Amino acid sequence: MGRIDTLLSKEAIDERIQTLAAEIERDFEGETLTVIIVLKGSFIFAADLVRAINVPLRCDFLGLRSYEGKESTGVVQITHDLTRNIEGEHVLIIEDIVDTGLTMEYLLDNLKTRKPASLKVASLLHKPARTKIEVPIDYLGFTIDDVFVIGYGLDFDQKFRNLPFIGVMTPDAD
Repeated sequence: MGRIDTLLSKEAIDERIQTLAAEIERDFEGETLTVIIVLKGSFIFAADLVRAINVPLRCDFLGLRSYEGKESTGVVQITHDLTRNIEGEHVLIIEDIVDTGLTMEYLLDNLKTRKPASLKVASLLHKPARTKIEVPIDYLGFTIDDVFVIGYGLDFDQKFRNLPFIGVMTPDAD
């Protein structure tokens, strides 16, 4: 398997979440926020961020898939759609990582057709070295290099989501 080196500690993530929550509270003061949590990778980040946001909010979930193993397939599939109408609502998408921008562009285009009052993006991570399409990230946790990360909800073949930090898996040296 190799070893897992810590890229972002639990403490660094927790601190950044508090800052992001304060920014979101400021921007949505006096509004009710609809949070769309993109499954599966963002569920831990979303849970911590939602608990830190002190404005009225609703949560819904959207399942997307565009990766197999470590590689993007280039095709975005909706595996679970929203359960309620978002027309006229202030919507915040919570995503684990934006790298190529293809998945987020697809999602933004899809959700815009549902006529929300506003549409913002919060992403724990951004990997600009892999960008193919620039997409807006209104609330960004961390910018990282072009490394494959696991932990804190992010997985490798459905494993390692439960790590309390974000790590980089490196192969064993023989």
